[in-house]
Amino acid sequence: MGTGASNWNALRGCSFFMFVFLVLASSLVCSVTASVSYDHKAITVNGQRRILISGSIHYPRSTPEMWPDLIQKAKDGGLDVIQTYVFWNGHEPSPGKYYFEDRYDLVKFIKLVQQAGLYVHLRIGPYVCAEWNFGGFPVWLKYVPGISFRTDNGPFKAAMQKFTEKIVGMMKSEKLFQTQGGPIILSQIENEYGPVEWEIGAPGKAYTKWAAEMAVGLGTGVPWIMCKQEDAPDPVIDTCNGFYCENFKPNKVTKPKMWTENWTGWYTEFGGAVPTRPAEDLAFSVARFIQNGGSFVNYYMYHGGTNFGRTAGGPFIATSYDYDAPLDEFGLPREPKWGHLRDLHKAIKLCEPALVSVDPTVSSLGSNQEAHVFKTASSCAAFLANYDTKYSVKVTFGNMQYDLPPWSISVLPDCKTAVYNTARVGAQSSQMKMTSVGAFSWQSYTEETASAYTDDTTTLDGLWEQINVTRDATDYLWYMTDVKIDPNEAFLKNGKNPLLTIFSAGHALHVFINGQLAGTVYGGLSNPKLTFRQNVKLIAGSNKISLLSVAVGLPNVGLHFETWNAGVLGPVTLQGLNAGTLDLSGWKWSYKVGLKGEGFNLHTASGSASVEWAEGSLLAQKQPLTWYKTSFNAPAGNDPLALDMGSMGKGQVWVNGRSIGRHWPAYIAHGSCGACNYAGTFDDKKCRTNCGEPSQRWYHVPRSWLNPTGNLLVVFEEWGGNPSGISLVRRTTGSVCADIFEGQPTLKNWRVISSGKVGSMQSKAHLWCPQGQKISQIKFASYGMPQGACGSFQEGSCHAHKSYDALERNCIGKQSCSVSVAPEVFGGDPCPTISKKLSVEAVCS
Repeated sequence: MGTGASNWNALRGCSFFMFVFLVLASSLVCSVTASVSYDHKAITVNGQRRILISGSIHYPRSTPEMWPDLIQKAKDGGLDVIQTYVFWNGHEPSPGKYYFEDRYDLVKFIKLVQQAGLYVHLRIGPYVCAEWNFGGFPVWLKYVPGISFRTDNGPFKAAMQKFTEKIVGMMKSEKLFQTQGGPIILSQIENEYGPVEWEIGAPGKAYTKWAAEMAVGLGTGVPWIMCKQEDAPDPVIDTCNGFYCENFKPNKVTKPKMWTENWTGWYTEFGGAVPTRPAEDLAFSVARFIQNGGSFVNYYMYHGGTNFGRTAGGPFIATSYDYDAPLDEFGLPREPKWGHLRDLHKAIKLCEPALVSVDPTVSSLGSNQEAHVFKTASSCAAFLANYDTKYSVKVTFGNMQYDLPPWSISVLPDCKTAVYNTARVGAQSSQMKMTSVGAFSWQSYTEETASAYTDDTTTLDGLWEQINVTRDATDYLWYMTDVKIDPNEAFLKNGKNPLLTIFSAGHALHVFINGQLAGTVYGGLSNPKLTFRQNVKLIAGSNKISLLSVAVGLPNVGLHFETWNAGVLGPVTLQGLNAGTLDLSGWKWSYKVGLKGEGFNLHTASGSASVEWAEGSLLAQKQPLTWYKTSFNAPAGNDPLALDMGSMGKGQVWVNGRSIGRHWPAYIAHGSCGACNYAGTFDDKKCRTNCGEPSQRWYHVPRSWLNPTGNLLVVFEEWGGNPSGISLVRRTTGSVCADIFEGQPTLKNWRVISSGKVGSMQSKAHLWCPQGQKISQIKFASYGMPQGACGSFQEGSCHAHKSYDALERNCIGKQSCSVSVAPEVFGGDPCPTISKKLSVEAVCS
């Protein structure tokens, strides 16, 4: 027994040393292989060149409860990398006071990405633009003595370096860089600085050089990039941003061709139509970039999310930052964009061995057609492109013929089999609907119109710039003065009221005369300045002029935007008096920062309990400066929720004390809307929707912000809306569509051929409803030459009359179904000499 014990102890000792050896060996391997570098072809991760597909998800624009699902859907969509900015003003709201909790828990977000098996591209900036308030800069930075933003300026560089070091230090301490075993493979310093440098010259060049050296000196072990920065100093990689980047070349042949922002749509501004970008064009732009040697592409945005609170910049950027992204504002896949890109990513990954090995050989296939071929001894991939915006063509490549629709690229992973075409969408489309789950019973509280010379105001000579007074602690600043009118003024007798003229730097202005709203004016994104010019009713004696100036987000882009102004800067004049024109600009003005209701914290449970609220017949409706509150229970289920604010004017909304953002349904979208053709060069004015309607009607209410019962909803209304029209709605799938051509390239073709098995090469229409829903009705079905798009299909000149029968037989009562696009399915060929397709719309319930 003693001998056995001795042998066991010896064995245990050997096992221990073997364990230590394996751990050391493993750590040695990790230290050797955990590396990120680059060459002219691609980013290399652990010595392997990679084609990397990335997508932007900004952590503060969604909730921590949403993050895991967003990241998983990004992975399911074929992404390798999640890209995010770092938001300085969210993390350092006051000098030296840091915040990394809740929506700003950056470390948690990055670790969730790592748990999903994806990489991270961390854009530290710390200038971010991003249509974010003040471009991500904290407002206190503006008041650092001697500072000038984004130039060769000592105070700015010191503050920027301190914050950058703070973020890099956090990432290192949490071991989040790839060289430490973490997911971060790329970092970014500055952001789209090239145009600024070009304008300011030598100080800009010096700043660029300093920023690059400072960043590289932090020793992250991963490459740094600068976007839109043609002179990015080595070893920093310069990258491209835009709707298209196929012609971009980095400033050194030793650097890879990278696209940090492929704009999936565009942002919505209050007063602007809602931009959309067709899935076909977005896919075309990516395929065109890859066929020209690109190896890293990032979708900006992949999920846009919401500008909660007062985080929207611009000014005039809407609360929704949906961006027409593959995942919508609520985190649901936007179909067909999400699915069409997923299929593209699969096709590109099939080509990866060839793409990262050689540069393409380009040959002409016609007047507007090309072949880009990547061929090695062991692999071959080809991209066949048709740049014509009107006509489909049949091209010959490798002794085979291929049909290329207008403005499209086909992907051939083996230089033979077309598995994907950017203009042939195999993914289904979804028509989303907003369904009311109930209205509310409201109480109201009227905000007092502020007056000059009271205890809660500050009186100064002249007109002061708004942000210098508020420090952006609130959107609101009162400007107040009193005007005495002599009883002998002629206008009191003849009825010709004086003309009040007010010039403001923006962004909106409510003018009150003796406590009554005289009028409202506001600017827009292209010109935030405004002028109020109106005849006003004054009385003999003292008249109270109260101007409520409203900011709608601070600028996020532009040369030295920190110097841009807001508020009433004058002149303010009164014309039509016996003495002529009275200039009020230099008078004594009283100032009051914020609203009385803000001071009472009426948006919180405790604050709302501190005042008396009117209800029933006393409820204020269509009155300016009114607070409304109600209580509601959370609806059952997991469907995303929103508030329908279409009956309101302008203001802010809170749920359980948390701001869901600014509402402004009264700002009707201007511009040109109409038919949208995917073919041809896209820009942000193309394919717009919602003209003549509110720029934003629906406002996201995160599920995680709700309690099962007793949720407090508070609305502040500036203009005067009708709260009885507000309702809580669910966002669900109303119907799904497929629009599939005969012989359409599919990934299934590749699987059949590569497996060596015999299988059907027919195209199929795939339909599926979300979990808990089934196909209840075939709203439209046509095999032949149908016209239109999902939601507006119409039969064409060729139509198989058994189209509905085939779809109803295969799909009704099921969550999902597949139907082959072939004549025998629909009772025969309705037009044998013509290429046909199947269009179908099915209702989910």
